[in-house]
Amino acid sequence: MALLKSSCPDLELITCGKVRDLYRIDDNTLLFVATDRISAFDVIMKNGVPGKGKLLTQMSVFWFNYLKDILPNHIITTEFDQMPEKVQKYRDQLEYRCLLVKKLKVFSVEAIVRGYITGSAWSEYKKKGTVCDITLPEGLKESQSFEKALYTPSTKAEIGQHDENIHPSKVPEIIGDKYADQISEISVKLYTKAKEYALSKGIIIADTKFEFGRDDTGILYLVDEVLTPDSSRFWLSLNYEVGKSQESFDKQYLRNYLLSIDFDKKTSIELPNDIITKTMERYIETYKMITDSDPTFL
Repeated sequence: MALLKSSCPDLELITCGKVRDLYRIDDNTLLFVATDRISAFDVIMKNGVPGKGKLLTQMSVFWFNYLKDILPNHIITTEFDQMPEKVQKYRDQLEYRCLLVKKLKVFSVEAIVRGYITGSAWSEYKKKGTVCDITLPEGLKESQSFEKALYTPSTKAEIGQHDENIHPSKVPEIIGDKYADQISEISVKLYTKAKEYALSKGIIIADTKFEFGRDDTGILYLVDEVLTPDSSRFWLSLNYEVGKSQESFDKQYLRNYLLSIDFDKKTSIELPNDIITKTMERYIETYKMITDSDPTFL
């Protein structure tokens, strides 16, 4: 059964996002809880994908650990037995789907990194020869890899609103020159390391998004989720072929279904059981290939 909303009355609920419920533990500590909600085109669907929150959390934990030599992350602990007693009392509900994290000031920009031209980037390129208004060489083909990964940030929208792609030159106006430069550089480093690892496991990470925060001393941290099927586009390298769209092992499968039924991108709907099942099958397959392990926590 899908967990659509956590219920922890002894914890202070701060907000419910598209997927995550956020609780305040104390002045310096937060609890991130990944529910089984699923959104597409910034619309939360009426039903969820059972177990998805656990899978996304554990995949994020894998990537946080793998990338921590490039940038520290917000995790205090992922071990449920090390969490505060007031959290542990909700073990049946929260285990495997929560992270105890540092309370940070999160930047209001999402750092999208693209290694391949696909999706909305391909659509814009066909019309204008650009991606996020960045001029690209002529003659690129669908799903072709870029010579160097492309940093294409977006604004972070409120629930019910749409994220807006922006030119990298606009980021300093939002968060300042110092952090804009750091985030641009580090995002590409994070993506490049993850991409090379995933390729060795038979997965192409076509694009992904990162989020960052800072503490009171100005130190930058990697936050939220990292390189999950919700925040990234995964392809099987075995089937990769330039010049066409690729089969997705991520949330794109759900988006494609919604496009096929002329979804209005505004109204929440009930997803058919077979779409939920096949979406989760793709998530599980990606998890297995990347981590070399079975999701025994499901």
